[in-house]
Amino acid sequence: ASLTKLALRSREHVSDARIANLVSADVMAVLIAMLRLGASRPVEQRIDADSAERLSACLMMLSRPTADTTRLWLSDCHAAFAAMLKERKAVEESAENAAAIADGKAGRGGARAAKAAGKGSKQQPDLAASEMRQVDALLNLRQLRPYGAVDVDIDDDDVPGGATDALDGDDEQEDFAQRLKRVTQLTGMSDPVYAEAFVTVHQYDIVLDVLIINQSAETMANLCLELATVGDLKLCERPQSYTLQPGESRSVRANIKVASTETGIVFGSIVYDATGPLNADRTCIVLHDVHIDIMDYISPAPCSDLAFRAMWAEFEWENKVAVNTEIGDVSEFLQHVVKSTNMRCLTPPSALEGQSGFLAANLYARSNFGEAALVNVSIERRQSDGKITGYIRIRSKTQGIALSLGDKITLKQKGV
Repeated sequence: ASLTKLALRSREHVSDARIANLVSADVMAVLIAMLRLGASRPVEQRIDADSAERLSACLMMLSRPTADTTRLWLSDCHAAFAAMLKERKAVEESAENAAAIADGKAGRGGARAAKAAGKGSKQQPDLAASEMRQVDALLNLRQLRPYGAVDVDIDDDDVPGGATDALDGDDEQEDFAQRLKRVTQLTGMSDPVYAEAFVTVHQYDIVLDVLIINQSAETMANLCLELATVGDLKLCERPQSYTLQPGESRSVRANIKVASTETGIVFGSIVYDATGPLNADRTCIVLHDVHIDIMDYISPAPCSDLAFRAMWAEFEWENKVAVNTEIGDVSEFLQHVVKSTNMRCLTPPSALEGQSGFLAANLYARSNFGEAALVNVSIERRQSDGKITGYIRIRSKTQGIALSLGDKITLKQKGV
């Protein structure tokens, strides 16, 4: 290809057409000799089909050069290669920035621990000290902290997104509408006991703040909130008993430990002892289920094409989801899938530009536990009715991620 481009550029700089033709003839002789050498038997490793086709294309270009093909080889190919290098550099810079942000948060967490160990001493600019906790550093355990208590030193896991970001004001305060989306009603409005739960998802655990209100005119004794889980969820504490007067409310906190990335369900009931004739035959109220979304545990992450192919061949769990949507544009459907699954599209934007009836893209995300999720979207638009058909293949190392992501995609594409 380099010799071919040199021969084409010689036509622009040499005024004599005969000399330019001689240069092209010499290059064609070299290319033909390479083709014959690669196809000859004495050679140990014969030329592959792609290289032979490339050399043949160069010969055709030199034998019949035109203005359009010359511009394609000399200008358009250079611009496409420069755009590819620019996209690759942008991906590498974003990955380095993400790693730097993660290292910065870890360094600030270690610095706060060193400050708690020696508040009066001036911290030395030591890299090892900023990345390690001291022996006598303060450790915060959320499960052992009283409800409503505020500590001076806050652990990173106590604030979503990192305590340092919250203290520095980097993250915006969550508005009231977003908080209402995480409130789940557990009982009906006409039940003797009204309960609702505010779900807070941390990195490795879930906190349920349950508000219980006695709506009856009788006192409820030995009221207990009994919870159970489905999936890799584990309750951290035993339920306690309370006594609620008529109209009295109480907030109960339940801590649930998360072991892996998959959709979990929290269910249970409220049991109490009746003290009057109005609720004598109603001592147990079954609560509505609380579904833990997998989207709270996965986040988009960078990944190279080579690593993606290696993991795709290694992972054994696969979930194949058929596309069933009302969206008529393939690029719009891909953006909808990326937004619904909270994943990163590894296919460069230049490969997705333009109007086309088919599309193939790779998505990648990583969970808080280091588990990788791979998604391949292969779709096309039918010319008969304009609907999108195809499949979305999900692969992961564990079964829970593959099934949970498949259910999420199926639910989201039907809701369009």
